[in-house]
Amino acid sequence: MVTGSGGDDARQEDPAAAPPRPDTGPASLQDRLTSARGDFENRVDRAREQIDATNERIKNRTGRDLFAAIGVGVLAGAAVVGSLLFVKWVFAILAIAIAGLGVFELTRALQARGRRIDLVPQLFAAAIIISAAFWFHSAVHWTALFLSLALIVVWRVVAQMSGSDGRVYASIFTDIIVGCFVPIYVPFLASSALVLLRHENGEFWILSFLLVVVVADTGAYASGLAFGRHKMAPRISPGKTWEGVAGGAAVSLIAGALAGQFLLGIPWWAGAIFAAPLVISSVLGDLGESMIKRDLGIKDMSSWLPGHGGVLDRLDSILPSAVVALAMFQLLSPLGAS
Repeated sequence: MVTGSGGDDARQEDPAAAPPRPDTGPASLQDRLTSARGDFENRVDRAREQIDATNERIKNRTGRDLFAAIGVGVLAGAAVVGSLLFVKWVFAILAIAIAGLGVFELTRALQARGRRIDLVPQLFAAAIIISAAFWFHSAVHWTALFLSLALIVVWRVVAQMSGSDGRVYASIFTDIIVGCFVPIYVPFLASSALVLLRHENGEFWILSFLLVVVVADTGAYASGLAFGRHKMAPRISPGKTWEGVAGGAAVSLIAGALAGQFLLGIPWWAGAIFAAPLVISSVLGDLGESMIKRDLGIKDMSSWLPGHGGVLDRLDSILPSAVVALAMFQLLSPLGAS
């Protein structure tokens, strides 16, 4: 009689053939955690190496540290937006400080090229021009400008008369003209934003024009890196291309349309019209400062802002655009009331 012992033998497990059971003890779990942590750290290191390599390629091509520039830009943007929306007088103080730093940079750069520019009246001019634009009416603002220019002229003449360096009249006259250019270029152009801030909803117009200018600059930078082939002004700004300018213009028009619709209370097409001249002024401002630096034989006004250079290197497109923004406010703000 068949006993079925073969079936029983088949059901018996062979200890040697059975797969080993995973060790779930504390030591094995610790090993797996250590291995996972090491794998994660290796991935982070590889990602950091790729980011550093990308940043180095961009730095070699443009001369800028991209990530440092982003960090500085975010901090500066937060300070500007916060002061505009919550404590306007803090924005005025920031404007005085920034204009003062810009004047300091430009004065030192001019002095390094042999021009006799007096720093004390220049800093005083920056303070009173910005202050008059925000805390007083237009007549005081213009009076502050003319008094500043008069102070700069008198200061230079007196300083020249008290010295005996043998400079000819043509050189002295050039020093005076260049000295008068500094407060017009930096604090007076910047003060247009403070005049705009005095108007109803002026803070939103300032935010909008800054948004358009920054987007135009960033879009031009990215488009130039990706598609730049044809130099726009190789003798003035070798890194600027027509493709970059076109890309910056396209995204800034979109930014202007959105700002008009959601910040300024004007139709989207009016926002695009608002942005169009700002694109032009930002490009011309960038080229204008590049011409100044080329004449002075320098690459950056200073190295105070990592990834940006100096304060004026960041303000180059903003300064003339502030005047344009004030003019466009006068033209387009009635559309918000209709």
